Amino acid sequence: MWSCVLSHLSKNSTVGLRVQNSYLNLKLVSKKNIPFFHYLRYIHILLNSYPDIRAREFLEMRLVILDKPNDVAEWAAKYVMKRIKDFNPGPEKFFTLGLPTGGTPLGMYKKLAEYYKNGKISFKYVKTFNMDEYVGLPPDHVQSYHYYMFHNFFKHIDIDPNNVHILDGNASDLEKECDDYEHKIKEAGGIRLFIGGIGPDGHIAFNEPGSSLVSRTRVKTLAHETLEANCRFFDNDITKVPTQALTVGVQTVLDADDVLILITGSGKALALHHCIEQGVNHMWTASAFQQHKHTIMICDEDATQELKVKTVKYFKNLNKIHEKLIEEYERV
Repeated sequence: MWSCVLSHLSKNSTVGLRVQNSYLNLKLVSKKNIPFFHYLRYIHILLNSYPDIRAREFLEMRLVILDKPNDVAEWAAKYVMKRIKDFNPGPEKFFTLGLPTGGTPLGMYKKLAEYYKNGKISFKYVKTFNMDEYVGLPPDHVQSYHYYMFHNFFKHIDIDPNNVHILDGNASDLEKECDDYEHKIKEAGGIRLFIGGIGPDGHIAFNEPGSSLVSRTRVKTLAHETLEANCRFFDNDITKVPTQALTVGVQTVLDADDVLILITGSGKALALHHCIEQGVNHMWTASAFQQHKHTIMICDEDATQELKVKTVKYFKNLNKIHEKLIEEYERV
């Protein structure tokens, strides 16, 4: 593991040689079973010693802990804006963005629309791919994710509707629709940044507990618990809730260059615990992002209720480093 870290630093960091000298002190113990937290602590020391190193060159999965859901929304929006601006998209170079639905990302969408209105960001050269859609709901149904996205986000920004991609839950051949969606993502050059949320049971998109961690976009029959949870959006009548959905797979999201997961509220606390402090498990599908090269999980205080005190303390001590990921736009 240490050899991989050293190799990455030497190739990708302007201060790789200085870091290499520091690393030599640890080489003697590199053959031992080094706990993951010791590894994180080592990276923390390096970042404090060499502040000119970009934080995202090191940590594979980061947890940003903020006070309130509004703070999560603002931080996420600033990160999305920075990633798009850093990419510098144009007519021949589109930024590809994976997007979620649900209550958690609403604040982020509102902030991004505000930034667009104030001239801070444009979505003219952005292509989007949404995570999922119900089977059988017409696009203009108020609970369809087509309606959600256009009502809450797309109609408030300058994105070209032709660059918006949402799965068609009314396609005549649903399996072909899913295969075509994967092809469109590949044709667009892959997803640069995939944003998501997680359910109380740790699922991402409609990849419910037990889903394959190498799954691709597919038709998914929804669990009864999901139908019960969603019936509040359908007049509290479970018979009105669609029983199937089209969803990107766990591997579809893992293929993205960067992943940003938003988690708010005490109802997601147990899921966050499994994603951060437990091992990778297909019963908690969002735990798969422990294996992703650049994942940020951003949460509020309420969502940390099931985490160990030392875990919360550790990641809060990294907040100054995490702020480097958005600091360019703190002054805008």
